[in-house]
Amino acid sequence: MSHDFDAQRAETQATYDALSAEHTLPETADLDYFLIPNSDEADWRPLADILTRQGFECQWIEEDGDPYLVATLRDQAVSSTGIWIGEEVATRAALDHGFAPDGWGMES
Repeated sequence: MSHDFDAQRAETQATYDALSAEHTLPETADLDYFLIPNSDEADWRPLADILTRQGFECQWIEEDGDPYLVATLRDQAVSSTGIWIGEEVATRAALDHGFAPDGWGMES
């Protein structure tokens, strides 16, 4: 299965543009990347280990429906490029471990 990184980056850019048009965004924030399992065999622990070694803080969430992994980068530059850099790293690791990207968010 191939992943369309160009389309994902374009979606990130469009989302960022829409948010920045409606809100004053902070210069830095904690960026959360949401990763969902693609199959019942997907194990979040090896993915969290890889991402932790790359500077992410990881939390496995099982409440309120389908489980997912939140990979957080603290104090990151808030720009479409800054968001995309972390998103691409998280996505590549996720795809290698049976997960798929499911968006991002931020906390200032």
